[in-house]
Amino acid sequence: MRSAEPVRGPRWDIAVPSRPVRLPGLAMAGFSDHANEYHELALVPHPAVTVLIELGEPSFVIEDDLGARESGRVVSGLAPNGVRGRGLTKETSCLQLRLTPLLAHELLGASPELGGAVVSLDDLWGRDAVRLQERLTAAPTWEERFAIAESALIRRREDARRAVDPEVAHCWRRMVARRGRIRVERLGDEVGWSRKRLWSRFRAQAGLTPKRVARLIRFDHAVHRLAAGQDAASVAADSGYADQSHLHRDVVAFSGMTPAAVAATPFLSVDDVAWPDRDRLPT
Repeated sequence: MRSAEPVRGPRWDIAVPSRPVRLPGLAMAGFSDHANEYHELALVPHPAVTVLIELGEPSFVIEDDLGARESGRVVSGLAPNGVRGRGLTKETSCLQLRLTPLLAHELLGASPELGGAVVSLDDLWGRDAVRLQERLTAAPTWEERFAIAESALIRRREDARRAVDPEVAHCWRRMVARRGRIRVERLGDEVGWSRKRLWSRFRAQAGLTPKRVARLIRFDHAVHRLAAGQDAASVAADSGYADQSHLHRDVVAFSGMTPAAVAATPFLSVDDVAWPDRDRLPT
């Protein structure tokens, strides 16, 4: 188990699987916060669908700018609007799953975008969501919880049979490998599709257009560099932005915060421990 002590002091215990995850496109981490010093926490958008399952009674609420308020079993889609976490009790313990947009397409039975909102996992999986939470809460160790979650997702994927086009999967992998710095036209040439067909099929399965997903991946890379202390000018150049103003516009568009404000959010300092750079975007 990794233990993280983010900037500004509070101690989080962060557990990660000790073995490689079997399901492509899935990453997992367990979080325990015994101090709850971050009573309000802005969640920075990420190029994955996030599933939060609390272990025990509800201890936090996830809210968005569209007025949604969910707790217990929560799903946050791609590029949601102003998502915040608010603690309700002194202690928080939860399992967080990150699904690539394509895996989310197979598993959730809904667009990975989810309309830019947070929703209840119950709305997507019904009683299966409750049963999964009960099994996770009863498990005595994080390793057992990871195994339970992964097995449940594998079964659901087999049962769902919602196929992803190989061409769309190729485009996602290329975007991740290039940190979003690739032209959509080039991707179309690589898979032999017209721009119109690529946009249509990719959006149907990933939830957003190829261009917006590439921007989101680039944004994710940039804000983690900012949080690591790099200056905005060098981050802009390293991340493929035309200039610092271009970086500023993208950060504000995705997060609603300036680069300086997003770099200081505690979310990213915790995020870097739970999802190191090699694991942040599972393929």
